[in-house]
Amino acid sequence: MAKDKTAYVCSSCGYDSPKWIGKCPACGEWNTFQEVKVGKKAAPTMASDFRLDVKSSPISMSKIETEDEPRINMQDGELNRVLGGGLVPGSMTLLGGEPGIGKSTLILQTVMRLKGMKVLYVSGEESARQLKLRADRINPNPNSQLSTVNCQLSTVMVVCEAMIEIVFEHIKTVEPDLVVIDSIQTMATETVESSPGSVTQIRECAAMLLKFAKESNTPVIVIGHINKEGTIAGPKILEHMVDTVLQFEGDQHYMYRIVRAIKNRFGSTAELGIYEMVQNGLRPVENPSELLLSDVKDGEELSGVAVACSIEGVRPLLIETQALVSTAAYGTPQRSATGFDLRRLNMLLAVLEKRVGFKLPQRDVFLNIAGGIRVTDPAIDLSVIAAVLSSNVDTGIPRDICFTGEVGLSGEVRPVSRIVQRIAEADKLGFRKIIVPKANMNGIDPAKFKIMIVPVRKVEEALRELFG
Repeated sequence: MAKDKTAYVCSSCGYDSPKWIGKCPACGEWNTFQEVKVGKKAAPTMASDFRLDVKSSPISMSKIETEDEPRINMQDGELNRVLGGGLVPGSMTLLGGEPGIGKSTLILQTVMRLKGMKVLYVSGEESARQLKLRADRINPNPNSQLSTVNCQLSTVMVVCEAMIEIVFEHIKTVEPDLVVIDSIQTMATETVESSPGSVTQIRECAAMLLKFAKESNTPVIVIGHINKEGTIAGPKILEHMVDTVLQFEGDQHYMYRIVRAIKNRFGSTAELGIYEMVQNGLRPVENPSELLLSDVKDGEELSGVAVACSIEGVRPLLIETQALVSTAAYGTPQRSATGFDLRRLNMLLAVLEKRVGFKLPQRDVFLNIAGGIRVTDPAIDLSVIAAVLSSNVDTGIPRDICFTGEVGLSGEVRPVSRIVQRIAEADKLGFRKIIVPKANMNGIDPAKFKIMIVPVRKVEEALRELFG
């Protein structure tokens, strides 16, 4: 009888080693190797020993027929946007997020909206009573016209099970149109001796679910945990196996939640969905710009606040950039940024000092993107510089002025994408003036907009327009 042997597998990339090592030679991560037990198998000695039942055959690329992938309408505009138009049959989607952020709530309220679809909800963390209490909280009165969720509890089948083989037996009995696994870290298979949540268990269970999804053309939604580094727990190969990886972000102290597509084989990864956490679940936000802008009285100007017109996916967002510049209380000035890249903030401060002449060597600079939103669009650079300078001179920026433009190292304002959409969004929300890069003005007729468009080439021109 063959003896079991011990191997060490990297939890980040899946690299295996016969002994424990501190740094993974494949991905370079430290202290990621975990011990697993594997069975010893006899390897074939020659090519004739391979006896396989080959069912597939090569086919010419020109003979492959293609058509548009059918989509399942999730009855949620924000989720459909992130998925690329809806859920694709036979796909496997991974949703990851921090504990308590609302992953199970989002999936449960979504599957309760699906009409005419039989859903099997597999829970390895909660009991059936807990799921029913959450469903009642999301939709306390299904017959009410004020209900946010059109409840379809009769089509949602719940099973509390952590053994993947038993889950597949339930799938054969129920024959669902959609399978939800909550969560993949609680699933385990009898073929592996390690505990649930280990690298081998997650990899094997995910491979079995992926095979089921592709062979039966049944979509599978998998919920995953987040580790302390902020990435999805388990081996990195888990994200490579699935078709779509969605990241559920947001601070628990804010009411807004964001769903981003990190990977999507059937759509764009530039889209995002915004939700508002309310008492009865997550409410999709159709026009986030009005919610992200603070309600300030007319004529009241606050120093250090500038409004930027950003693009997330194909949707323009108007968000507030807040800056605070104060005298450094310690020897080394502090640089802090929330929702914005700190290294880019240091670069913009260097541009402000070198190209514009405002020196901030002994000043603390704090930057915050209002609403808990994390922004990566470089078009927010111009509003960051305006907010920092406004706080430094303690002079408010009029609330009816917004900015869009990327700032280069030489102090030039570089062009940005989708400038017409940005101007139209600012015009729709009633802004009086928008400062844009001059290189973006080619082919744009300012007469089509009510808003005043101010093109600038350098950062100095934008600041002169604001402060004279």
